[in-house]
Amino acid sequence: MSVSTFNRCWAKVILETLSRHGVKHFCIAPGSRSTPLTLEAVRLQEGRRATCHTHFDERGLGFFALGLAKSTHSPVAVIVTSGTAAANLYPSIVEARQSAVNLIILTADRPDELLECGANQAILQKDMFGDYPLAAVNLPRPSPEYPVNWLISTLDHACHQQQKQNGVVHLNVPFAEPLYEADEAEIDTHPWLSGVQRWLSQHKYWADHQAPQLEVLMHEHWDNWRTKCGVIVVGKLPLEQAMGIHAWAATMGWILLTDIQSTVEPSLPYADIWLANKTVREKLLQADLVIQLGSHIISKRINQYLADFKGEFWLVDENPLPRDPYHHLQTRFIAKVHHWLRAHPPLRQKPWLLEPLALSNFCASFIEQQVGGGLNEASLAHHIERILPNNGILFLGNSLFVRLVDALAKLPEGYPVYTNRGASGIDGLLATAAGIGVGSGQPVVAMLGDISTLYDLNSLALFKKINQPTIIFVINNNGGAIFDTLAVDPEVKNEFYRMPHNMEFSQIASTFDLKYARPYTWADLSSVLKQAYYRKETTLIEIKVGPSDGSNIYKRLIEQIRYAVIGA
Repeated sequence: MSVSTFNRCWAKVILETLSRHGVKHFCIAPGSRSTPLTLEAVRLQEGRRATCHTHFDERGLGFFALGLAKSTHSPVAVIVTSGTAAANLYPSIVEARQSAVNLIILTADRPDELLECGANQAILQKDMFGDYPLAAVNLPRPSPEYPVNWLISTLDHACHQQQKQNGVVHLNVPFAEPLYEADEAEIDTHPWLSGVQRWLSQHKYWADHQAPQLEVLMHEHWDNWRTKCGVIVVGKLPLEQAMGIHAWAATMGWILLTDIQSTVEPSLPYADIWLANKTVREKLLQADLVIQLGSHIISKRINQYLADFKGEFWLVDENPLPRDPYHHLQTRFIAKVHHWLRAHPPLRQKPWLLEPLALSNFCASFIEQQVGGGLNEASLAHHIERILPNNGILFLGNSLFVRLVDALAKLPEGYPVYTNRGASGIDGLLATAAGIGVGSGQPVVAMLGDISTLYDLNSLALFKKINQPTIIFVINNNGGAIFDTLAVDPEVKNEFYRMPHNMEFSQIASTFDLKYARPYTWADLSSVLKQAYYRKETTLIEIKVGPSDGSNIYKRLIEQIRYAVIGA
């Protein structure tokens, strides 16, 4: 049997195993060494058992897969060739690990005899992603000497680890040449596969791992703690886990602080602003108990509050990784939040602190007055609900704008919000939004800064694969306005932090064959959106603002609320 044919048999077993663990999407970059994997993925697609996606940029491909995995809630596989093609996946692997998203990375490799001898496109790929994968499998070169049962069970074990703890699996797969001209008729019937033909026909797991029966138990002193004064802080949560939190906190009469990623309707919106008030903050620090639900909180003021709180602290998150950057003495519940709520029934009581409600109500009109009626960075964040479709998804990038939205916006309960806040990088944001669009099939509104957009320009090509109304907002403040808050000499800040680029995005949109608009007023924007939501394609909307307009409004709001005296 030829080497090329057995390479395909080996690849077939790998992809069949992944398919049984829920992989329905394969994201493929061009390359020769990965040919056996690519052609077997294509065969799965021809059998309507998978969908293949392509992109010429491996870094963007990794983030596209990340968005697919987030929106489909299932593992997504990425196939790349050897060399720096594999290295370009590192940023998306870091983000997937930090945000507990299931990616399976297949890096084709040269066999051992071609490493460290000057062979082309041969780098050291074994364990190349360090501690970021939760499982790394360095396979040998394909050979009939290895039992097929060993290969399946090895991969099955790695996928099972991923099911227990979400994250990344890295499979490094060397192939010897030749890579082409396999005998297609022999791939499915070769004697090496004879012992697993029944398994191949049944589409089932190799090992039937029984799920652990994990029941969330009520805290032994809950009847006492629920009579106390409490604060609930809600970070990033899956949509299904956020249901019921608002009502639960209201019944308890506890203070509810919500992140924009929580999808929980805030009872006390604009917390990032009003928590700057020293008097109210000091009263909140007197709470008996703080319960944090979820993680990756954006607000600087909420994070400062958590850092300074010294009382009883509980944390609820389904991911077993540490989720408390302030290292409280704590009670840690590894559980889905909605399961934890069911196990801890609320006790109806009156609110224990009224000042936050008064401050929140004051901020509603105060913010409106400060942001004004023009179309600017702050007003866009404050009135973001005006631009969102009823059945859509909001994707927020990592720049000043995500902080403005978290501080100034009030979204309806359950509106889906996606971010890449695991590592909070600006790389791959466009690609992630494209993956979310392809995976969900729903209209997507992606809101990014100008630097983030420039950093991921290649990924604009991915939006030609989307067939539903999709809008990319580019907030162009001519550089990294997020750095305006740094205490650095203005000239140094401008040259080495903000880095003005003096670019516009109309020609960029044209290059990638995307619709483009640059509205100047809310009336202009309303007209543009009406047309954009009618089209089943992508529109890039550039909002050009002054370099420091948004950051100045943000800083002014914080400063003016810091010493405000508000009657309860």
